[in-house]
Amino acid sequence: MSSEKKIRVMIVDDSTVIRRLLTQTLSEDPSVEVVGTAPNGKIALAKIPTLKPDVLTLDIEMPEMDGLQTLTELRKVNKTLPVIMFSTLTQRGAEGTLDALERGANDYVGKPANVGSVTEAMTRVRGDMIPKLKALCPGYSTPAKSIRKTFQSPSADQPENSAETYKTRPAPIATRLDILAIGVSTGGPNALSRLLPEIPGDFPIPIVIVQHMPPIFTKHLADRLNQKCELEVSEAVQGDALLPGRALIAPGDFHMTTSVASATATVELNQDEAENSCRPAVDVLFRSVAKNYGRNSMACILTGMGSDGLAGCELIAKAGGRIISQDRQTSVVWGMPAAVANAGLSNQILPLNEIGGELIRHATHGRPRRSLATAGALS
Repeated sequence: MSSEKKIRVMIVDDSTVIRRLLTQTLSEDPSVEVVGTAPNGKIALAKIPTLKPDVLTLDIEMPEMDGLQTLTELRKVNKTLPVIMFSTLTQRGAEGTLDALERGANDYVGKPANVGSVTEAMTRVRGDMIPKLKALCPGYSTPAKSIRKTFQSPSADQPENSAETYKTRPAPIATRLDILAIGVSTGGPNALSRLLPEIPGDFPIPIVIVQHMPPIFTKHLADRLNQKCELEVSEAVQGDALLPGRALIAPGDFHMTTSVASATATVELNQDEAENSCRPAVDVLFRSVAKNYGRNSMACILTGMGSDGLAGCELIAKAGGRIISQDRQTSVVWGMPAAVANAGLSNQILPLNEIGGELIRHATHGRPRRSLATAGALS
């Protein structure tokens, strides 16, 4: 996309106030043009062929045709138009947003609540929404996509997402792994819902996960994943034990770290300052994993905008741990994994459907597969 071409946005929301707020806020960015609005999904679907937006912002609760119905109908005829849900940060909003992501929405932004003024609300929306519009709009020169332009151009007979395009680290000396740490952001709920069900319940090491999400959302995400997985998946609470076959997701608005001070390894939660504008931050988790597990650690960096996780991966790589990055083609936004790949820190760069098998292969190396009944004896 050239610098003259703007991102064409269509706003779908039943609230006149919200439509006006979003229109004014987004239009202040010179790279964005609001090409139309609609009070419900039925009207939006009728307008899309004429307005040809590059991206849609979509409310969940609307009369006549709500956001979920709109997504279902939209994806029947258009599977590629990026959609950002604009939802309330409530339990109902969290459930609806996760439903929307499963139905094909690309990302979400929370509606500002408990803010002191319209100006503050606009500032918050601008900070949350504009970067996501730019990351999801094809061809727009976002930081994530400018990173990938520094790679060697693939040859005609070499797929663009081929690992040979990038400099990867040699495999570290084979050691028994004691922990798997996963960092993920934009596109993460769907990526996790595909990846984690592939991992068996007798997975021999604990899993710790940072998914960039606000409070409430992480609990609902963990509960949904727990229903789909053999693994035990839950939102972490202070002092939770790190156990084989268990995956802990950092709660929204809390950093999560690992602790091995006692006989049983645990997770610790804190509300220290945000890092990379994130809390939870992948770097915070990965830093503690590198410190406590060193070469016995494995990190997996999945789809997401920005570069959170890069500094943590540098430490894990320096300690001799292993790193797997998701490839460009299967990432919703190739930002976080691109940053790690660009730095030459990845041992492997793989499509999402190949990552699960590799995680299992690495985790079971050097130890017999055993059931969870005996897995607690692993050291």
